[in-house]
Amino acid sequence: MSKVTLKDVAAASGVSYQTVSKVLNKQATVSPETEERIWEAARQLHYRPNVSARNLRTQSSNLIGYAWQRAADESPRPILDQFLYNAVLRFEQAGYHVLTLLTGATEEMDVTIYRELYGRRQVEGFILADTNHDDPRIAYLIEQNIPFASFGRANDAWDFCWVDVDGRHGMRIVVEHLLAQGHRRIGLITWPEGSEAGAHREAGYEDGLAAAGIALNPQWIVRGENTVQTGAEGTTRLLDLPAGERPTAVMCISDFIAIGALNAARAAGLQPGPDIAITGYDDLPMSQFFHPPLTTVHQPIAEVSLQLAELLLQQINNKPIAKKGILLNPRLVVRESSMR
Repeated sequence: MSKVTLKDVAAASGVSYQTVSKVLNKQATVSPETEERIWEAARQLHYRPNVSARNLRTQSSNLIGYAWQRAADESPRPILDQFLYNAVLRFEQAGYHVLTLLTGATEEMDVTIYRELYGRRQVEGFILADTNHDDPRIAYLIEQNIPFASFGRANDAWDFCWVDVDGRHGMRIVVEHLLAQGHRRIGLITWPEGSEAGAHREAGYEDGLAAAGIALNPQWIVRGENTVQTGAEGTTRLLDLPAGERPTAVMCISDFIAIGALNAARAAGLQPGPDIAITGYDDLPMSQFFHPPLTTVHQPIAEVSLQLAELLLQQINNKPIAKKGILLNPRLVVRESSMR
């Protein structure tokens, strides 16, 4: 099978091969329709450029860096897997590849990776996830004016490109659902303090209770790592509270934690749903197959990836950015685990 050339792509898209070359190398200004037609022709024909020659010509590595850590208990991370998969697809459409990097546990090591890779121009920019409040990685990238975009926020005073899902809204609609089911004592199993996403979700929980005129009992909040064990131990602690303070509903900040909560409730002789409501967050594909199926919050992860990739590509290509911060709404998925 002969190799597909620029002239083949040009013939399929109805433009000159010079235009195709400039578009694929991000050096031409054409209409969005023409650009999309060229990229679609390249995809359909499985066109592969000569990367080495292009990199020498453009002085670009055409690589995007993404540093990640394994979970503390080495459990899978399906939400971030879905995020990365969709981001890779969009970057490859634009002629870039994602270089994944395993980071250490210290913030200093994280920053070192970003400094060294960009200093050697081995990457054109970075995508970030797992952000925390005042995240030192983001502070460093802003200070050094290095192109990056983050899945998650870090500090409302910082000016940088990010895409996030409105966890505050997501947890508030869970509270509203539980209130409609007649619950007034609602517990929360959440992450340790410092997580930016966790803080927003906790704020939504507090908003929902406050709007209903329910005073928050500090004993209703249990913290732990994002593990099944945290859900089991946290639910047991909540069920051990005195009868008048014991929650009749347990909100979990993730579906992994909810797995443990469901098991602990059944171990205590309670049927999730009729006896105690249990909810999760993330809508993992497996959540509909839990026993019983889990009420949870669905995040538009594919849309997050697409928007984030566009923000980074605009920076790399020196294009104007209309809006640096993009907040997307999640939606509630009601299943049997919260229905009386």
